[in-house]
Amino acid sequence: MQFDPPLIEAVLLQRYKRFLADVRLPDGTELTVHCPNPGAMMGLSDPGNRVWISDSQNPKRKLRYTLEMMEVASPGGGKAFVGINTMHPNKLAEAAIEADLIPALTGYGRLRREVKYGENSRIDILLEDDDRPPCYVEIKNVHLVRQPGLHEFPDSKTDRGAKHLGEMADMVRQGARAVMLYVIQREDGDAFALAQDIDPKYAQSFHDAMAAGVEAIAIRCKVSPQEIIACDPIPMIVEPQEPNQT
Repeated sequence: MQFDPPLIEAVLLQRYKRFLADVRLPDGTELTVHCPNPGAMMGLSDPGNRVWISDSQNPKRKLRYTLEMMEVASPGGGKAFVGINTMHPNKLAEAAIEADLIPALTGYGRLRREVKYGENSRIDILLEDDDRPPCYVEIKNVHLVRQPGLHEFPDSKTDRGAKHLGEMADMVRQGARAVMLYVIQREDGDAFALAQDIDPKYAQSFHDAMAAGVEAIAIRCKVSPQEIIACDPIPMIVEPQEPNQT
């Protein structure tokens, strides 16, 4: 996924009210931009971070510019580019699936987006083929790194995420296949784990879903101010936990 028109470099002044951020351009101009990320953005929102914004080129839009990317200190040393736009992972996942970059999700003849399922939910991607059960793919954006080399999810409590895991398990019980796909918009780690201390409920729901037959895959992206490309699956480190018996 290339950025066209090119992103504009700026400096973060503050991120607030979840969907707003103030930035300063190199010429000193200060702008309020849309922050397309409802999460905590743990470790990303420090004032002074270099950021990149996109221009919608729509002067009628309330906030013409969108926060797309940050450069942050990596726990392993050095700097890392981090994509923060939660609207991108679905596009990145679709491109990776169509390019056969995720071996576990190859061989399906059709791909549909935003298909209704469960209780008033929509699955991010539905893979279908005449000769096999449908595959429901739920996509989550990942950008948390708290220790060298380890990507984690979630960075805040997510009741909605736990609900999706339960609905995915229901699809498996009905004879379908279901896959949680964690799309990591940074590349300074080589493994993925659940942040169980941040949201124990989500972690329990994850283990219950895996026990029911839901699968999980994490893929890492190559990230730069010019483009973000989903590249390769990475190992998942999941601590043992008993499924909920209640």
